[in-house]
Amino acid sequence: MRMRHRDGTVVHVAYCTNVHPTEDVEALLRQVRRYGGGIRERLGTARLGLGLWLPAPVVSRLAGAAGRAELERLRSALDAGGLEVVTLNAFPYAGFQDPEVKLAVYHPDWTTPERLAYTLDCARVLAGLLPDDAARGSVSSLPLAWRTPWDDARRRLARGHLDRLADGLAALEASTGRTIRVGLEPEPGCVVETTDGAVVELAGVDTERIGVCLDACHLAVQFEEPTEAVRRLAAAGLPIVKTQASAALEVADPASDGARAALAAYTEDRFLHQTRALGSSAAVAGVDDLPAALAGGLPRGDPWRVHYHVPVHEHPEPPLAVTQDHLAATFDALFGGEHAVTDHVEVETYTWSVLPEGRRPAGPDGLADGLAAELRWVADRLIATGMTPLLEAYPP
Repeated sequence: MRMRHRDGTVVHVAYCTNVHPTEDVEALLRQVRRYGGGIRERLGTARLGLGLWLPAPVVSRLAGAAGRAELERLRSALDAGGLEVVTLNAFPYAGFQDPEVKLAVYHPDWTTPERLAYTLDCARVLAGLLPDDAARGSVSSLPLAWRTPWDDARRRLARGHLDRLADGLAALEASTGRTIRVGLEPEPGCVVETTDGAVVELAGVDTERIGVCLDACHLAVQFEEPTEAVRRLAAAGLPIVKTQASAALEVADPASDGARAALAAYTEDRFLHQTRALGSSAAVAGVDDLPAALAGGLPRGDPWRVHYHVPVHEHPEPPLAVTQDHLAATFDALFGGEHAVTDHVEVETYTWSVLPEGRRPAGPDGLADGLAAELRWVADRLIATGMTPLLEAYPP
């Protein structure tokens, strides 16, 4: 979907395909046809955006000479399905829907040449998929590394790779005429876990090529106020390359009757669910996974938010809630002013298959229904900021 901001900026809206396992190019093509086309038809829009996730072996093949024909097949499949790709999610390197991911999602990190090579391959593939009328592309990436181990030597390694990334993106633009930017995504528990951390750790990067991917779930989990977060990044000269429309799980009173049992239903073995509590002094306390919080790792008298990307349009049973209001406030901060702060929005709910039993979608059709409902909810919130849908509108 595309929206037009009052300043004339075209804002692209996509859903992130990291919700689907992707082992090879054939699986990717099946995924594009089954889900991309199906969701577009459900929404009744002429064009649907996909935020592609491509595991390292797949993107390596597509970026090379041997994969040129397959890349063209992918582009043809997108065109035939009324689909477009302006953004890639390059945070997970591989195996994101494996039975257990947890801390593995942060490896390889930006201290390694593998992370640099993977990200540049993603940029090359994206340059080949961008619609002719798209102003630029974006790639989101992990926020340097998990917080441990981290020291000055690792910081220097990471900065060196970011400098080489900027050089590679500049060379790609010179050879293709397409601008691709990379946004590092602050996440709880990482070296860069907040927008404050981004300002510190990314000081001095090439901001023509590198900026921030603002994930609304992560922003909410860290109890960051959206308007102030956006202002802070702007003051530091760090562009918001893209935003991920996502919502966190929250409970106002973790000590209340039923709260512990309700939260326990969301514990699972695949993904890490960093949990934060907001104290009366506005200090944020945290643990690295929800089971640790339930075991007594966080005070029960303070509100909790959980890094659990829950469907943005749904409401769990009380006493649980989701940070929908925070997501709407993030949209207001990004798009409610005279100028659009970013032009890429990616709905990123990758947890559908690990939701509590009664909340999981029923098969592929149920998943497509859920993803379409999320996109409709996001589009409505973007329209509420004053944006106008472009192309064929989806039905009310």
